[in-house]
Amino acid sequence: MAEQAPVETSSAIRRIDLRSAGGREALESLRRTLISQGELVSPAGRQRTVDVFGEPLTPRQVVERICEDVRHDGLTAVLEYTRTIDRAEVTADTIRVPAAALAAAHAEVEPEFLAAVRRVRQRVETFQQAILAKDVTVDLPGGGSLRQRYLPLDRVGVCVPGGAAAYPSTLLMTVVPAQVAGVPEIVVVAPPTKFGSENRHVLATCQELGVTTVLRAGGAQAVAAMAYGFEGLTRVDMIVGPGNLFVALAKEYVYGDVAIDSIAGPSEIVVVADNVGNPETIAADLLAQAEHSPGSAILLTASEPLAEAVAAAVDRRLAVLERAELTRDSLERFGAIVVTTSDEQSAALADELAAEHLSIDTRDPEATLATIRHAGAAFLGPFSPVAAGDYAAGPSHVLPTGGTARFAAGLSANHFLRSGSVISLTQADLAEMAADIQLLADTEGLTAHRRSVEARGSR
Repeated sequence: MAEQAPVETSSAIRRIDLRSAGGREALESLRRTLISQGELVSPAGRQRTVDVFGEPLTPRQVVERICEDVRHDGLTAVLEYTRTIDRAEVTADTIRVPAAALAAAHAEVEPEFLAAVRRVRQRVETFQQAILAKDVTVDLPGGGSLRQRYLPLDRVGVCVPGGAAAYPSTLLMTVVPAQVAGVPEIVVVAPPTKFGSENRHVLATCQELGVTTVLRAGGAQAVAAMAYGFEGLTRVDMIVGPGNLFVALAKEYVYGDVAIDSIAGPSEIVVVADNVGNPETIAADLLAQAEHSPGSAILLTASEPLAEAVAAAVDRRLAVLERAELTRDSLERFGAIVVTTSDEQSAALADELAAEHLSIDTRDPEATLATIRHAGAAFLGPFSPVAAGDYAAGPSHVLPTGGTARFAAGLSANHFLRSGSVISLTQADLAEMAADIQLLADTEGLTAHRRSVEARGSR
Protein backbone atom coordinates (compact mmCIF):
# COMPACT_ATOMS: atom_id res chain seq x y z
CA MET A 1 0.00 0.00 0.00
CA ALA A 2 1.39 3.42 -0.97
CA GLU A 3 2.26 5.79 1.86
CA GLN A 4 -0.32 8.53 2.38
CA ALA A 5 0.85 12.02 1.46
CA PRO A 6 1.53 14.23 4.49
CA VAL A 7 -0.34 17.18 2.92
CA GLU A 8 -3.56 17.13 0.91
CA THR A 9 -5.17 20.25 -0.53
CA SER A 10 -8.26 19.06 -2.44
CA SER A 11 -10.44 20.84 0.13
CA ALA A 12 -10.37 24.59 0.77
CA ILE A 13 -8.36 23.76 3.89
CA ARG A 14 -5.21 21.65 3.62
CA ARG A 15 -4.78 18.41 5.48
CA ILE A 16 -1.53 17.50 7.24
CA ASP A 17 -1.07 13.89 8.31
CA LEU A 18 1.40 13.44 11.15
CA ARG A 19 1.21 9.68 10.73
CA SER A 20 3.11 10.00 7.45
CA ALA A 21 6.70 10.84 6.70
CA GLY A 22 7.05 14.56 6.25
CA GLY A 23 3.92 15.38 8.22
CA ARG A 24 5.74 17.10 11.06
CA GLU A 25 7.85 19.04 8.58
CA ALA A 26 4.68 20.25 6.86
CA LEU A 27 3.27 21.41 10.19
CA GLU A 28 6.50 23.22 11.04
CA SER A 29 6.38 24.94 7.66
CA LEU A 30 2.87 26.18 8.46
CA ARG A 31 4.02 27.41 11.87
CA ARG A 32 6.86 29.36 10.28
CA THR A 33 4.37 30.93 7.90
CA LEU A 34 2.16 32.00 10.79
CA ILE A 35 5.08 33.52 12.67
CA SER A 36 6.50 35.36 9.65
CA GLN A 37 3.26 36.73 8.26
CA GLY A 38 3.46 39.74 10.57
CA GLU A 39 5.39 41.92 8.11
CA LEU A 40 4.02 40.73 4.79
CA VAL A 41 2.88 43.63 2.61
CA SER A 42 0.93 43.31 -0.62
CA PRO A 43 2.29 44.76 -3.89
CA ALA A 44 -0.36 47.48 -3.65
CA GLY A 45 0.80 48.26 -0.14
CA ARG A 46 4.40 48.54 -1.24
CA GLN A 47 3.41 50.89 -4.02
CA ARG A 48 1.41 52.99 -1.56
CA THR A 49 4.52 53.33 0.58
CA VAL A 50 6.48 54.64 -2.41
CA ASP A 51 3.66 57.06 -3.26
CA VAL A 52 3.59 58.49 0.29
CA PHE A 53 7.29 58.43 1.22
CA GLY A 54 8.99 58.50 -2.15
CA GLU A 55 10.97 55.33 -1.46
CA PRO A 56 10.31 51.61 -0.79
CA LEU A 57 10.51 51.62 3.00
CA THR A 58 9.90 48.51 5.09
CA PRO A 59 6.88 48.57 7.42
CA ARG A 60 9.18 49.20 10.39
CA GLN A 61 10.83 52.10 8.60
CA VAL A 62 7.42 53.54 7.75
CA VAL A 63 6.34 53.35 11.39
CA GLU A 64 9.58 54.90 12.64
CA ARG A 65 9.22 57.79 10.19
CA ILE A 66 5.60 58.44 11.18
CA CYS A 67 6.17 58.17 14.92
CA GLU A 68 9.18 60.49 14.91
CA ASP A 69 7.35 63.03 12.77
CA VAL A 70 4.43 63.02 15.20
CA ARG A 71 6.79 63.24 18.18
CA HIS A 72 8.38 66.38 16.73
CA ASP A 73 5.54 68.02 14.78
CA GLY A 74 2.52 66.93 16.80
CA LEU A 75 -0.91 67.53 15.35
CA THR A 76 0.49 68.86 12.07
CA ALA A 77 2.06 65.48 11.33
CA VAL A 78 -1.05 63.57 12.42
CA LEU A 79 -3.20 65.59 10.02
CA GLU A 80 -0.72 65.27 7.15
CA TYR A 81 -0.45 61.49 7.47
CA THR A 82 -4.23 61.22 7.75
CA ARG A 83 -4.45 63.07 4.45
CA THR A 84 -1.76 61.13 2.59
CA ILE A 85 -2.33 57.64 3.99
CA ASP A 86 -6.05 57.59 4.80
CA ARG A 87 -6.88 60.10 2.06
CA ALA A 88 -9.12 61.97 4.45
CA GLU A 89 -9.19 65.72 4.97
CA VAL A 90 -9.20 66.21 8.73
CA THR A 91 -8.33 69.54 10.32
CA ALA A 92 -7.38 70.74 13.78
CA ASP A 93 -11.04 71.70 14.23
CA THR A 94 -12.46 68.36 13.08
CA ILE A 95 -10.00 65.78 14.41
CA ARG A 96 -12.11 65.43 17.56
CA VAL A 97 -15.55 63.95 17.07
CA PRO A 98 -17.85 66.58 18.62
CA ALA A 99 -20.14 65.71 21.51
CA ALA A 100 -23.14 66.49 19.30
CA ALA A 101 -22.08 63.81 16.81
CA LEU A 102 -21.73 61.23 19.57
CA ALA A 103 -25.17 62.10 20.92
CA ALA A 104 -26.71 62.06 17.44
CA ALA A 105 -25.29 58.61 16.67
CA HIS A 106 -26.64 57.34 19.99
CA ALA A 107 -30.09 58.68 19.13
CA GLU A 108 -30.04 57.21 15.61
CA VAL A 109 -28.96 53.62 16.21
CA GLU A 110 -31.44 50.84 16.71
CA PRO A 111 -32.79 50.50 20.27
CA GLU A 112 -32.05 46.77 20.16
CA PHE A 113 -28.39 47.53 19.43
CA LEU A 114 -28.12 49.75 22.52
CA ALA A 115 -29.92 47.13 24.58
CA ALA A 116 -27.35 44.53 23.49
CA VAL A 117 -24.49 46.92 24.32
CA ARG A 118 -25.91 47.40 27.81
CA ARG A 119 -26.28 43.67 28.40
CA VAL A 120 -22.74 42.96 27.22
CA ARG A 121 -21.38 45.83 29.29
CA GLN A 122 -23.00 44.32 32.37
CA ARG A 123 -21.49 40.90 31.66
CA VAL A 124 -18.03 42.37 31.12
CA GLU A 125 -18.28 44.51 34.27
CA THR A 126 -19.39 41.54 36.35
CA PHE A 127 -16.47 39.39 35.25
CA GLN A 128 -13.85 42.14 35.44
CA GLN A 129 -14.96 43.24 38.90
CA ALA A 130 -14.71 39.65 40.11
CA ILE A 131 -11.06 39.36 39.05
CA LEU A 132 -9.98 42.89 39.98
CA ALA A 133 -6.93 42.96 42.24
CA LYS A 134 -7.53 44.35 45.73
CA ASP A 135 -5.12 45.93 48.19
CA VAL A 136 -3.42 43.37 50.43
CA THR A 137 -2.06 44.09 53.92
CA VAL A 138 0.30 41.86 55.91
CA ASP A 139 0.50 42.74 59.60
CA LEU A 140 3.92 42.51 61.24
CA PRO A 141 4.61 41.24 64.80
CA GLY A 142 5.88 44.61 65.97
CA GLY A 143 2.73 46.47 65.00
CA GLY A 144 3.77 47.68 61.54
CA SER A 145 2.51 46.48 58.20
CA LEU A 146 3.38 45.69 54.60
CA ARG A 147 0.85 46.62 51.98
CA GLN A 148 0.43 46.18 48.25
CA ARG A 149 -1.84 48.84 46.84
CA TYR A 150 -3.37 49.13 43.38
CA LEU A 151 -4.13 52.45 41.70
CA PRO A 152 -5.66 53.00 38.23
CA LEU A 153 -3.67 54.60 35.43
CA ASP A 154 -4.49 58.24 34.76
CA ARG A 155 -5.13 58.01 31.00
CA VAL A 156 -5.58 55.13 28.57
CA GLY A 157 -5.75 55.16 24.79
CA VAL A 158 -7.86 52.67 22.83
CA CYS A 159 -7.31 51.77 19.17
CA VAL A 160 -10.45 50.79 17.28
CA PRO A 161 -9.92 49.34 13.78
CA GLY A 162 -11.96 50.70 10.89
CA GLY A 163 -10.67 49.15 7.69
CA ALA A 164 -12.89 46.27 6.60
CA ALA A 165 -15.56 46.26 9.32
CA ALA A 166 -16.87 48.23 12.31
CA TYR A 167 -15.91 47.01 15.77
CA PRO A 168 -18.07 48.36 18.60
CA SER A 169 -17.16 45.11 20.39
CA THR A 170 -13.58 46.35 20.68
CA LEU A 171 -14.83 49.30 22.71
CA LEU A 172 -16.72 47.03 25.08
CA MET A 173 -13.71 44.74 25.54
CA THR A 174 -11.21 47.53 26.20
CA VAL A 175 -13.05 50.53 27.61
CA VAL A 176 -15.16 48.62 30.13
CA PRO A 177 -12.21 46.81 31.79
CA ALA A 178 -10.41 50.17 32.05
CA GLN A 179 -13.48 51.74 33.64
CA VAL A 180 -13.79 48.85 36.11
CA ALA A 181 -10.18 49.50 37.09
CA GLY A 182 -11.10 53.14 37.73
CA VAL A 183 -9.25 54.86 34.86
CA PRO A 184 -10.66 58.42 34.83
CA GLU A 185 -9.76 59.41 31.25
CA ILE A 186 -10.02 57.27 28.12
CA VAL A 187 -9.08 58.39 24.60
CA VAL A 188 -10.42 56.46 21.60
CA VAL A 189 -8.89 56.67 18.14
CA ALA A 190 -10.51 55.29 15.00
CA PRO A 191 -9.62 55.97 11.36
CA PRO A 192 -11.87 58.45 9.51
CA THR A 193 -13.69 55.75 7.54
CA LYS A 194 -17.25 54.46 7.35
CA PHE A 195 -16.22 51.63 9.68
CA GLY A 196 -14.21 53.83 12.05
CA SER A 197 -14.90 57.25 13.47
CA GLU A 198 -17.65 57.87 10.90
CA ASN A 199 -19.56 54.76 11.98
CA ARG A 200 -22.70 55.44 13.99
CA HIS A 201 -22.52 52.15 15.90
CA VAL A 202 -18.97 52.88 17.00
CA LEU A 203 -19.87 56.44 18.02
CA ALA A 204 -23.08 55.35 19.74
CA THR A 205 -21.12 52.81 21.78
CA CYS A 206 -18.66 55.52 22.83
CA GLN A 207 -21.58 57.66 23.96
CA GLU A 208 -23.19 54.76 25.83
CA LEU A 209 -19.93 54.01 27.63
CA GLY A 210 -19.29 57.66 28.51
CA VAL A 211 -16.23 58.13 26.28
CA THR A 212 -16.01 61.79 25.33
CA THR A 213 -12.61 62.01 23.59
CA VAL A 214 -12.78 60.33 20.19
CA LEU A 215 -10.20 61.21 17.55
CA ARG A 216 -10.66 60.81 13.81
CA ALA A 217 -7.28 59.22 13.28
CA GLY A 218 -5.94 55.72 12.75
CA GLY A 219 -2.78 53.84 11.95
CA ALA A 220 0.66 54.58 13.31
CA GLN A 221 -0.03 58.32 13.48
CA ALA A 222 -2.89 57.75 15.92
CA VAL A 223 -0.73 55.52 18.13
CA ALA A 224 2.02 58.13 18.14
CA ALA A 225 -0.47 60.90 18.90
CA MET A 226 -1.62 59.10 22.02
CA ALA A 227 1.92 58.16 23.05
CA TYR A 228 3.44 61.62 22.66
CA GLY A 229 0.44 63.94 22.82
CA PHE A 230 -0.11 67.10 20.84
CA GLU A 231 -1.67 70.50 21.26
CA GLY A 232 -4.78 69.94 23.36
CA LEU A 233 -4.19 66.21 23.92
CA THR A 234 -2.29 64.96 26.96
CA ARG A 235 -0.25 61.83 26.33
CA VAL A 236 -1.72 58.61 27.67
CA ASP A 237 -0.10 56.10 29.99
CA MET A 238 -1.15 52.94 28.14
CA ILE A 239 -2.34 52.07 24.62
CA VAL A 240 -4.54 49.03 24.04
CA GLY A 241 -6.64 47.55 21.28
CA PRO A 242 -6.12 45.80 17.95
CA GLY A 243 -5.13 47.14 14.56
CA ASN A 244 -3.32 46.36 11.35
CA LEU A 245 0.40 45.70 10.89
CA PHE A 246 1.31 49.38 11.17
CA VAL A 247 -0.67 49.83 14.38
CA ALA A 248 1.05 46.79 15.89
CA LEU A 249 4.51 48.01 14.90
CA ALA A 250 3.73 51.52 16.17
CA LYS A 251 2.70 50.12 19.55
CA GLU A 252 5.98 48.24 19.64
CA TYR A 253 7.88 51.43 18.72
CA VAL A 254 6.33 53.63 21.43
CA TYR A 255 6.58 50.97 24.14
CA GLY A 256 8.70 52.40 26.92
CA ASP A 257 7.26 55.87 26.46
CA VAL A 258 3.90 54.27 27.27
CA ALA A 259 2.70 50.83 28.26
CA ILE A 260 0.91 48.63 25.72
CA ASP A 261 -1.31 45.57 25.98
CA SER A 262 0.48 43.47 23.34
CA ILE A 263 1.81 43.45 19.80
CA ALA A 264 -1.04 41.54 18.25
CA GLY A 265 -0.95 39.67 14.99
CA PRO A 266 -3.76 38.11 12.94
CA SER A 267 -6.52 36.23 14.72
CA GLU A 268 -6.07 32.50 15.26
CA ILE A 269 -7.83 29.42 16.54
CA VAL A 270 -6.64 25.92 17.38
CA VAL A 271 -9.34 23.30 17.84
CA VAL A 272 -8.55 20.08 19.73
CA ALA A 273 -11.11 17.37 19.12
CA ASP A 274 -11.44 13.62 19.54
CA ASN A 275 -13.87 11.21 17.91
CA VAL A 276 -16.90 12.76 19.66
CA GLY A 277 -16.24 16.20 18.18
CA ASN A 278 -19.03 17.85 16.21
CA PRO A 279 -17.81 18.46 12.63
CA GLU A 280 -20.41 21.17 11.95
CA THR A 281 -19.58 23.36 14.95
CA ILE A 282 -15.84 22.79 14.49
CA ALA A 283 -16.07 23.84 10.84
CA ALA A 284 -18.12 26.87 11.83
CA ASP A 285 -15.49 27.95 14.37
CA LEU A 286 -12.64 27.49 11.89
CA LEU A 287 -14.46 29.64 9.34
CA ALA A 288 -15.28 32.28 11.96
CA GLN A 289 -11.59 32.96 12.55
CA ALA A 290 -10.55 32.60 8.91
CA GLU A 291 -13.02 35.29 7.86
CA HIS A 292 -10.88 37.88 9.66
CA SER A 293 -8.58 37.55 6.63
CA PRO A 294 -5.89 37.02 7.56
CA GLY A 295 -6.87 34.53 10.21
CA SER A 296 -5.36 31.19 11.12
CA ALA A 297 -7.59 28.16 11.70
CA ILE A 298 -6.16 24.77 12.70
CA LEU A 299 -7.85 21.54 13.79
CA LEU A 300 -5.85 18.93 15.70
CA THR A 301 -7.46 15.50 15.88
CA ALA A 302 -6.47 11.85 15.89
CA SER A 303 -9.84 10.88 14.40
CA GLU A 304 -9.66 10.26 10.65
CA PRO A 305 -13.46 10.23 10.25
CA LEU A 306 -13.76 13.55 12.08
CA ALA A 307 -11.02 15.11 9.94
CA GLU A 308 -12.86 14.08 6.77
CA ALA A 309 -16.22 15.28 8.09
CA VAL A 310 -14.80 18.67 9.12
CA ALA A 311 -13.16 19.17 5.70
CA ALA A 312 -16.48 18.44 3.99
CA ALA A 313 -18.35 20.76 6.37
CA VAL A 314 -15.84 23.57 5.77
CA ASP A 315 -16.31 23.34 2.00
CA ARG A 316 -20.08 23.18 2.28
CA ARG A 317 -20.33 26.13 4.67
CA LEU A 318 -17.75 28.18 2.79
CA ALA A 319 -19.84 27.98 -0.38
CA VAL A 320 -22.61 30.07 1.18
CA LEU A 321 -20.48 32.40 3.34
CA GLU A 322 -20.77 36.14 2.73
CA ARG A 323 -16.99 36.72 2.96
CA ALA A 324 -16.21 33.48 1.14
CA GLU A 325 -13.38 34.77 -1.05
CA LEU A 326 -11.44 36.34 1.80
CA THR A 327 -12.13 33.38 4.07
CA ARG A 328 -10.95 30.88 1.45
CA ASP A 329 -7.72 32.82 1.04
CA SER A 330 -7.09 32.63 4.81
CA LEU A 331 -7.79 28.90 4.88
CA GLU A 332 -5.53 28.19 1.96
CA ARG A 333 -2.64 30.19 3.42
CA PHE A 334 -3.00 29.72 7.16
CA GLY A 335 -5.45 26.89 7.78
CA ALA A 336 -5.00 23.16 8.28
CA ILE A 337 -6.67 20.00 9.46
CA VAL A 338 -3.90 18.11 11.23
CA VAL A 339 -4.38 14.38 11.74
CA THR A 340 -2.30 13.39 14.77
CA THR A 341 -1.16 10.03 16.08
CA SER A 342 -3.15 10.27 19.33
CA ASP A 343 -5.39 12.51 21.43
CA GLU A 344 -2.38 13.13 23.65
CA GLN A 345 -0.36 14.40 20.69
CA SER A 346 -3.22 16.70 19.72
CA ALA A 347 -3.14 18.31 23.16
CA ALA A 348 0.66 18.50 23.18
CA LEU A 349 0.70 20.27 19.81
CA ALA A 350 -1.95 22.72 20.99
CA ASP A 351 0.28 23.51 23.95
CA GLU A 352 3.20 24.15 21.59
CA LEU A 353 1.17 26.40 19.31
CA ALA A 354 -0.04 28.52 22.28
CA ALA A 355 -2.87 29.93 20.20
CA GLU A 356 -4.95 33.03 20.81
CA HIS A 357 -8.14 30.92 20.92
CA LEU A 358 -8.15 27.29 22.02
CA SER A 359 -11.38 25.39 21.38
CA ILE A 360 -11.73 21.96 22.97
CA ASP A 361 -14.40 19.55 21.72
CA THR A 362 -13.51 16.26 23.37
CA ARG A 363 -15.20 13.67 25.54
CA ASP A 364 -13.88 15.45 28.67
CA PRO A 365 -12.91 19.05 27.83
CA GLU A 366 -11.79 19.88 31.36
CA ALA A 367 -9.44 16.90 31.42
CA THR A 368 -8.02 17.92 28.05
CA LEU A 369 -7.52 21.50 29.22
CA ALA A 370 -5.63 20.25 32.27
CA THR A 371 -2.90 19.01 29.93
CA ILE A 372 -2.60 22.31 28.02
CA ARG A 373 -0.91 25.23 29.77
CA HIS A 374 -0.59 27.73 26.95
CA ALA A 375 -3.53 29.50 25.32
CA GLY A 376 -4.86 33.05 25.23
CA ALA A 377 -8.39 31.89 26.04
CA ALA A 378 -9.95 28.43 26.19
CA PHE A 379 -13.45 27.53 25.02
CA LEU A 380 -14.74 24.24 26.37
CA GLY A 381 -17.36 21.99 24.85
CA PRO A 382 -19.75 22.30 21.91
CA PHE A 383 -21.69 25.26 23.32
CA SER A 384 -18.74 27.64 23.87
CA PRO A 385 -17.99 29.20 20.48
CA VAL A 386 -15.16 31.68 20.22
CA ALA A 387 -17.75 34.23 19.08
CA ALA A 388 -19.16 34.21 22.63
CA GLY A 389 -15.79 35.42 23.90
CA ASP A 390 -15.48 37.91 21.04
CA TYR A 391 -18.78 39.59 21.79
CA ALA A 392 -20.54 38.86 25.03
CA ALA A 393 -19.23 36.47 27.68
CA GLY A 394 -17.17 38.81 29.89
CA PRO A 395 -13.41 38.21 29.49
CA SER A 396 -11.81 40.65 27.04
CA HIS A 397 -11.31 39.49 23.47
CA VAL A 398 -7.94 41.28 23.32
CA LEU A 399 -5.68 38.22 23.53
CA PRO A 400 -2.06 37.23 22.85
CA THR A 401 -1.35 35.93 19.34
CA GLY A 402 1.50 34.32 17.43
CA GLY A 403 2.45 31.89 20.19
CA THR A 404 2.93 34.66 22.77
CA ALA A 405 0.38 32.99 25.06
CA ARG A 406 3.42 31.11 26.34
CA PHE A 407 4.16 34.21 28.45
CA ALA A 408 1.42 36.79 27.84
CA ALA A 409 -2.16 37.06 29.06
CA GLY A 410 -5.35 38.51 27.66
CA LEU A 411 -6.32 42.05 28.56
CA SER A 412 -8.19 42.52 31.83
CA ALA A 413 -9.04 45.26 34.30
CA ASN A 414 -5.84 44.42 36.17
CA HIS A 415 -3.72 45.64 33.24
CA PHE A 416 -4.99 49.15 33.97
CA LEU A 417 -3.79 49.09 37.58
CA ARG A 418 -0.39 50.26 38.75
CA SER A 419 0.69 48.39 41.85
CA GLY A 420 3.13 49.54 44.48
CA SER A 421 4.24 48.39 47.89
CA VAL A 422 3.88 50.36 51.12
CA ILE A 423 6.23 49.58 54.02
CA SER A 424 5.28 50.92 57.44
CA LEU A 425 7.55 49.62 60.23
CA THR A 426 7.59 50.22 63.94
CA GLN A 427 10.85 50.43 65.91
CA ALA A 428 10.29 46.83 67.01
CA ASP A 429 9.81 45.66 63.41
CA LEU A 430 13.02 47.36 62.28
CA ALA A 431 14.95 45.95 65.20
CA GLU A 432 13.78 42.43 64.31
CA MET A 433 15.21 42.65 60.78
CA ALA A 434 18.14 45.04 61.39
CA ALA A 435 20.82 42.36 61.66
CA ASP A 436 19.78 40.82 58.33
CA ILE A 437 19.79 44.21 56.61
CA GLN A 438 23.22 45.07 57.99
CA LEU A 439 24.73 41.71 57.05
CA LEU A 440 23.49 41.87 53.45
CA ALA A 441 24.54 45.52 53.11
CA ASP A 442 28.06 44.69 54.31
CA THR A 443 28.21 41.72 51.95
CA GLU A 444 27.38 43.97 49.03
CA GLY A 445 29.72 46.72 50.18
CA LEU A 446 26.92 49.26 50.59
CA THR A 447 27.85 50.57 54.00
CA ALA A 448 25.60 53.62 53.78
CA HIS A 449 22.68 51.22 53.65
CA ARG A 450 23.84 49.60 56.92
CA ARG A 451 24.36 52.98 58.55
CA SER A 452 20.89 54.17 57.55
CA VAL A 453 19.57 51.37 59.79
CA GLU A 454 22.05 52.07 62.57
CA ALA A 455 21.03 55.73 62.57
CA ARG A 456 17.58 54.69 63.75
CA GLY A 457 18.83 52.52 66.60
CA SER A 458 19.28 55.43 68.99
CA ARG A 459 15.82 56.93 68.45
